[in-house]
Amino acid sequence: MNDSLADNPALDRARRKAYWRLLPLLFICYVIAYVDRSNVSIAKLTMTKDLPGFTDKVIGYGAGMFFIGYFLLEIPGTLLVERWSARKWISRIMITWGIMAALTALVKTPAHFYGVRFLLGLAEAGFFPGVIVYLTHWFPSRDRSRALAYFFVATPFAQMLSPKISNALLKIGTSETVNGVLVQRPEFLGLEGWQWVYIFWGIPAVILGVVVFFMLTDRPGEARWLTAEERDALEGELEKEKATRARGRRMTVFEALRHPKVLLLALAYFCIVTGSYGVEFFMPSILKDWYDMSLDKLTWLIILPPTLALAGQLFVGWNSDRLKERRYHATLPILLGALALGLAPLTRGHLGWTVVCFMVAFAGFKAYMPAFWALPSLFLTEAAAAGSIGLINSIGNLGGYLGPSLLGEVKTITGSYVGGIYYLCFSMTLAGIIIFFLGLGAKEPPAKNPKT
Repeated sequence: MNDSLADNPALDRARRKAYWRLLPLLFICYVIAYVDRSNVSIAKLTMTKDLPGFTDKVIGYGAGMFFIGYFLLEIPGTLLVERWSARKWISRIMITWGIMAALTALVKTPAHFYGVRFLLGLAEAGFFPGVIVYLTHWFPSRDRSRALAYFFVATPFAQMLSPKISNALLKIGTSETVNGVLVQRPEFLGLEGWQWVYIFWGIPAVILGVVVFFMLTDRPGEARWLTAEERDALEGELEKEKATRARGRRMTVFEALRHPKVLLLALAYFCIVTGSYGVEFFMPSILKDWYDMSLDKLTWLIILPPTLALAGQLFVGWNSDRLKERRYHATLPILLGALALGLAPLTRGHLGWTVVCFMVAFAGFKAYMPAFWALPSLFLTEAAAAGSIGLINSIGNLGGYLGPSLLGEVKTITGSYVGGIYYLCFSMTLAGIIIFFLGLGAKEPPAKNPKT
């Protein structure tokens, strides 16, 4: 182990303080971000009944339009975090995305829906890769996968938290037969339940945007909540690592964006995101289509897959840092998830096994993330790393357009989700193969003790 990490109490104190000061706030922000981009999967269960013409195909394309807007501002947003201010940029992002998320409640036509989803993507662009870059300003490499894991578990946590809350909101303005009695629930302020789903989850983003502006600290040197000794120790460790990675000529941003490894990581991420978002946006609809269950039962079941995903992300983040190995920690979860997704159609008619398959699939396309996002910083630094992370995320998230759009299109044309599911399975498998043969992130050899 590096002596500076093992025998420096000031550095240890600074690392602990950074964990507790920064990660809880970023975690909460990402929970709201993820709910706001994905709550259409719950809202659509009644939204399609109130809005004529909102087919699975329309919902799929609308869900995917988010990622077109997201693509356009991703790299500039990430570079702003590196060169300007994470605090100010993330604050701006959250306030504007909260407003756009709430405005989804006002859509009346597919064109409205496509437009507001595109603008929501523009508003949120730069948040996710910006945080990844931001964490490199605070956490040495030995802590990075674990720090990323604590941030990334916001996505399964959001998927566990939001369904029951959204389900309760969804009942506003609906009728339901309970124990043989027709129960009519009135609208609230003239709005239906699906509209309140968008409004309810949009408001916290605006509030958190203000909190971020006052609470987030851009770099250790600006942290008044660290002592001078702690600031110096943490900055010194980060600079030492940066100098080690940057030996020789430093790569420019444009060189990094053309680097074959960066482009292959972008392709791999595109393939895995195609699979993950396709499943996430349509899993409630798939279960309802296969098993025709009530919303109450459905929203309990869709909490189970992200529960296993949360545990998987924490384990991979911890074990990847412990073993100093990224390659297998990124590859194996993806391939296991692809296998489970491919088996899911074969379990139709057996609800328990179907849910198990979706649980393993979710774990697969979530658990790999801490190890995967530690890969770019293994061969890039500073603006080059920031730009490459932005490129990987922007290209990769176009898969968030392809996955839901393709699944919705296949369902509309064939009347079945099965063909689309098999394509998503193939896409995930290809992602795992690319990452494995790229060869990055192999286990570091143990450090040799100097002879005395």
